[in-house]
Amino acid sequence: MSTPYLVAAIVGLLSALHCIGMCGGIVGALIFSLPPSRRGNRGHLLCFILAYNLGRVMSYALAGALFGWAGAAILSIGVDSGLPRLLRVLAASVTIGIGLHVAGWFPRFAFIERLGEPLWRRLEPLGRRLLPVDSLPRALLYGALWGWLPCGLVYAMLLGAPAQSSPTAGAVYMALFGLGTLPVMIAVSLLTGRLYGIAGSRSLQALGGLTVVALGLFTLLTQQL
Repeated sequence: MSTPYLVAAIVGLLSALHCIGMCGGIVGALIFSLPPSRRGNRGHLLCFILAYNLGRVMSYALAGALFGWAGAAILSIGVDSGLPRLLRVLAASVTIGIGLHVAGWFPRFAFIERLGEPLWRRLEPLGRRLLPVDSLPRALLYGALWGWLPCGLVYAMLLGAPAQSSPTAGAVYMALFGLGTLPVMIAVSLLTGRLYGIAGSRSLQALGGLTVVALGLFTLLTQQL
């Protein structure tokens, strides 16, 4: 696995600790909207949780493909100008910013969430029409809409997608980020919020954030060699 892909997956895993407050609440509400018979069956419940999250990851991949296509278009007119390296440096710098945000030391990083609010205002009513989510196709579709929920960390990762230089690579990059969030999100969903206290630990968030910062610095240094 190439370094950017590995970084995307690890950032997804570590940033999920920070995102539990937002996404965990959404999944929790959807789970408790299920009939008790389905909610009490771990197999059925896991299928719904996977469908939600698969839809979310698919949305990330689609956004990554669009940004990867934009990066390819930009590079096609500036291949010899050092632009590819500039995009990779930008991606590494954004990773450092994500780490600082995850650690709780850069709260203003979330300002980029406002960029997605106009789109979300159009999509959010569509999500309400899918409630209650009582079938797997509805769960998948709801998750696909949920993936466009304004999130500073997702938007920040998207800034690294153009550096992947193609729609396919951009899609894989964002899909791996989304897949990295799955272990924590599935665990929180199955345990119905009992991991909130652990994930909210300041020391754990700081450790996760510093790890992401180290990944960003490593990637940045390799671009300078």
